[in-house]
Amino acid sequence: MFPHARNPCPFESRHNCLRTTFFTPARLLHYAVLASNLIISSTLRSHHREQQIHGSMEMIEPVNQEFSTPVKRTPDEFRFVKLRCQGGVARMTLSRPEHNLLNEAMLREMADGISYAGERDDVKLIVLDSACKVFCGGIDVGEYTSQRVFQMLDAFHATFSGMLELGKPVVCVVNGPAIGGGAELAAFGDLVIATPKARFAQPEISIGVFPPLASTILPFLVGPKIALELVLTGEPVTAERALDLGMVNRLVPEAQLEKTVDDIVNRIGSHSGPVLTMAKKAILGGMGLSLRDGLKHSMNIFLNELYRLEDSQEGLRALVEKRKPNWKNR
Repeated sequence: MFPHARNPCPFESRHNCLRTTFFTPARLLHYAVLASNLIISSTLRSHHREQQIHGSMEMIEPVNQEFSTPVKRTPDEFRFVKLRCQGGVARMTLSRPEHNLLNEAMLREMADGISYAGERDDVKLIVLDSACKVFCGGIDVGEYTSQRVFQMLDAFHATFSGMLELGKPVVCVVNGPAIGGGAELAAFGDLVIATPKARFAQPEISIGVFPPLASTILPFLVGPKIALELVLTGEPVTAERALDLGMVNRLVPEAQLEKTVDDIVNRIGSHSGPVLTMAKKAILGGMGLSLRDGLKHSMNIFLNELYRLEDSQEGLRALVEKRKPNWKNR
């Protein structure tokens, strides 16, 4: 439970039902990730104590590694993720044939890649796509052993924490199935471009669990009724229905996918990087707030952060002088 979170009332409007008093959805998701990591750490400690009590010399592998910071890798050390930065765009391509199943190493690479792109001043946005026919088939269940489960969960949450805290826009390109954790990756994208080959599913309920991240973010994307349907049935959603539900921004034929992605990326990339970050912050940070509080949040960013940028002044000068702005990205 989170303090100050407001209980939904069935007699209020849908907007007010989703409203929280002090926590925005982004902050709630942040705390959900933190809470999950605390549970993992607590479970590890409990397991360690039990092993000592019973006098067993056998300990699960993560006990000695969980509390140390994983070694950060650079893009040239990645095996399952290809990262290229060019023209203000960081393109992350998932490449673990055949189904891009997420193992610990791949998740660590994704987290490190997101961090790397986020720290580069010359990168304005991130494009996440796949080199396989499947966008992402979810978690590799082969690593869900008693020796690996805690490390896997830590790596999984490190990736989504990175996406959540990243200020730069993330465009997900889905040209195939996005299942389980793969569907959650797409849900965390700021924009999703898909083809008719895409489909989205959260089938975790069929194996006796539920998807914690999807259960948190889907109500804000599609509303609580549809979120309940998707999680409780585990049935896949076609690309066409995903577009209708608002899970996808653009649905285009596969032959037009590359051009559509390039057009959107070039359009977004033509703007000031810091202003893009502040616009994303204003929109996502205002979700769940009342209209009054959301306006205060947005105006605070506009007046106290945006106007300190050189680019905001340059944009106004260019408008007056009837020329294209020359962004300094600061």
